[in-house]
Amino acid sequence: MTDLSQAMTAKYRQDYRAPFYWCDSIDLDFQLQEPLTRVTAISRLRRNGAHNEPLVLDGEGLDLVSISLDGVPFSQYEQGEGSLTLFNLPAECVLTIVTDINPAANTALEGLYKSGEAYCTQCEAEGFRRITYYMDRPDILARYSTRISADKTRYPYLLSNGNKVASGDLDGGRHFVQWQDPFPKPSYLFALVAGDFDVERNHFVTKSGRQVALEIFVDKGNLDRAGFAMESLINSMRWDEQRFGLEYDLDIYMIVAVDFFNMGAMENKGLNIFNSKFVLANPATATDGDYHGIERVIGHEYFHNWTGNRVTCRDWFQLSLKEGLTVFRDQEFSSDLGSRGVNRINNVRTVRGPQFAEDAGPMAHPIRPDVVIEMNNFYTLTVYEKGSEVIRMMHTLLGEDAFQAGMRLYFERHDGSAATCDDFVQAMEDASGVDLGRFRRWYSQSGTPELTVTDEYDADSGVYRLHVRQHTPPTQDQPQKLPLHIPLDIELYDEQGAVIALQYEGEAIGNVLDVLEAQQTFEFDQVPVKPVPSLLRDFSAPVKLHFDYSDEALAFLMRHARNEFARWDAAQMLINKAVIDGVARVQQGQEVALSRTLLAAFEDILADGALDPALKAEILALPGEATLAELFDVADIDAIHRVRGEIQRALAEGFGAALLTCYESLRLPAYRVVHEDMAKRALKGVVLGYLAALDPVQADALVREQYSSADNMTDTLAALQVANGHLLACRAELLADFEGKWAHDGLVLDNWLRLVGSKPAADVLGEVKQAMAHPTFSIRNPNRLRALVGSFAMSNQVQFHAVDGSGYRFLTDLLIELNEVNPQVASRLITPLIQFKRLDEGRKALVRAELTRLANLDGLARDLFEKVSKALAQ
Repeated sequence: MTDLSQAMTAKYRQDYRAPFYWCDSIDLDFQLQEPLTRVTAISRLRRNGAHNEPLVLDGEGLDLVSISLDGVPFSQYEQGEGSLTLFNLPAECVLTIVTDINPAANTALEGLYKSGEAYCTQCEAEGFRRITYYMDRPDILARYSTRISADKTRYPYLLSNGNKVASGDLDGGRHFVQWQDPFPKPSYLFALVAGDFDVERNHFVTKSGRQVALEIFVDKGNLDRAGFAMESLINSMRWDEQRFGLEYDLDIYMIVAVDFFNMGAMENKGLNIFNSKFVLANPATATDGDYHGIERVIGHEYFHNWTGNRVTCRDWFQLSLKEGLTVFRDQEFSSDLGSRGVNRINNVRTVRGPQFAEDAGPMAHPIRPDVVIEMNNFYTLTVYEKGSEVIRMMHTLLGEDAFQAGMRLYFERHDGSAATCDDFVQAMEDASGVDLGRFRRWYSQSGTPELTVTDEYDADSGVYRLHVRQHTPPTQDQPQKLPLHIPLDIELYDEQGAVIALQYEGEAIGNVLDVLEAQQTFEFDQVPVKPVPSLLRDFSAPVKLHFDYSDEALAFLMRHARNEFARWDAAQMLINKAVIDGVARVQQGQEVALSRTLLAAFEDILADGALDPALKAEILALPGEATLAELFDVADIDAIHRVRGEIQRALAEGFGAALLTCYESLRLPAYRVVHEDMAKRALKGVVLGYLAALDPVQADALVREQYSSADNMTDTLAALQVANGHLLACRAELLADFEGKWAHDGLVLDNWLRLVGSKPAADVLGEVKQAMAHPTFSIRNPNRLRALVGSFAMSNQVQFHAVDGSGYRFLTDLLIELNEVNPQVASRLITPLIQFKRLDEGRKALVRAELTRLANLDGLARDLFEKVSKALAQ
């Protein structure tokens, strides 16, 4: 039994110490054979300072064959669990370690493993220790040389980091390739791939005139699905030169798509390894959302070349240094290439939904954590998405020019080194002259701050005041909170929707107010009428806003706000008010009632012919039930579901005949991956959902017709989602047809698995278990698990939280099985169990029983131990 009172060894940020030894270079030789691969690692070591400390190397699951020092067998070592300690080393030496590993048996998908018939690696955060004994920490920067040998017929492509410097044939039908990476890097950026692929090739000429070879490796038969990824890569390289002045630095850039991958993608220097979900796309197999995802992730991993690779993290507590910054960069890339407003809305949805829930749960942590048991648990929405919001706030406070000056100074100081979050903020501060002292608290303080704003207007003097109070509720890791530097972006409107200039005593005031104290008042004069304020425009800070808007004021902002995000946000607040009121009514046995103001505002949006259909789709799409649960201290799961459904029906009735007219107007002659068409398809899908709420019989016919005539996966899946979400008569028939067509393609069939898992009916768990027996499904494949089990546990609120506890038992049983197979994926899937704070007491007790069952499991992996122990400590 695991004793949760004796926590596994935790690491603390404050305990960081520089390593006792540096590794200047490492030569790796991989002899890929079945079942064992032999790895020879030759490291050139240099003592850091005057001491006689031993060298402690990390290693997991390795069979040690031999150790030699400067060419002589070495015996002064000690093997421990997960370590190899060497004693009495000279000040400089060449250490050679030979190990055997079994990639085919590596189901954790960390280190070197088999994905189908190919070898591939995943070394971030601490996977390199599964390849050889090494100082597996990000501040050890070495130059890597990698020689790979394998059977030439089975593995014609042998890839690694850097530039190819040699290749040739060997005896016995084998061959080798030698790679040299001229840039020093940490072990987590090492990569190796060996297999037989189809290859999409192109090139890019950098701004200095160098030609870079571009290669994307995909499974045989998938070459027709690699073109958009290549286009996205070229766009990324061009954008980074134009917006950030950053140029690629190697002769070749390679991407490999693999099916078995714990993450979305990995930015290994010059050789990115991708989950195939974020590479493969054509109209028949990929939705518009998939295309957006590919563009975003291709950009993200490419942008890491500078923000992550050229400048890396000193230690893993600094993870947001590279991830928060690079998410900000990929968001800006997508916004510059597409719709800035719609991209911002989608980014904010993630923060307000699952990230805010993370802040309120047992795993709450700052974007720069202070204590870690299992580093894989901190690849979180807080580090990534909230981390990007912190970078965005800096950009807001400094402006584009000063921010870019800060970036240049950051690279000038830290290129080729392992840096910290403080180093980045210091560069921004020094380049701009802006005091970011209080702003730094965002890096060390967890939780979601709340801004409560009240206003007053003096008609006689024309003075308008905003009183702002900030408060961050205590979190499990931090009971005490301090005031933050919060940029509050505002705009004021008169009755006609004209903007009122911000000024006081003859001085113009910028739109961004600096909220620095627990309570502040901001004054504006020459305000001719009591204005309608638009607050927190573009979500200028990751906070919860409390302002007593009337329905009329929100409807006004939906019509008149100049900022696209602000229009959407007003609609969200209007719906949120209706949900809060509706849940209270349901709990009192009353009917749900919507104000005429709300209905008219949404009817105006549908009828607005000048509004971008993409923005219209975002405004009309109702918030998900998990996001709505965040509005309540105790979330009434069943009441929220009922109220959301009744709001959708009431809106559909208000839209009336305009729905079908709108739907018919959005038909397109042929599929194109362009914003204009994507926007129309998005709106068409939303409208079809309202039609299903209005008239299920009519919608059934429309869904059947759209499914049968669709020339693209976006329209196909939109029809299936409506059939599934509204339990239309055609649901079973269409889902069976889709499964039959795509049973051979796991990536496309993931859509079917998601539909099965999200079925809003009491028999869903039976269908989920049946789907787990499908030939395509395997619990060893993270994509299949996330599609089926993730959709059930994270998206199907009512059924997962069934009052009999069946959903909780099902997920716990699976987690127990995954604990032995892939603890990292198990740790991702446990999220809805540990975030039980807002549940009623009955459901809380059921969840605690399942978490206790996990806690009592023999051999509970560190990944799960950390989360289970923190959840039970709530």
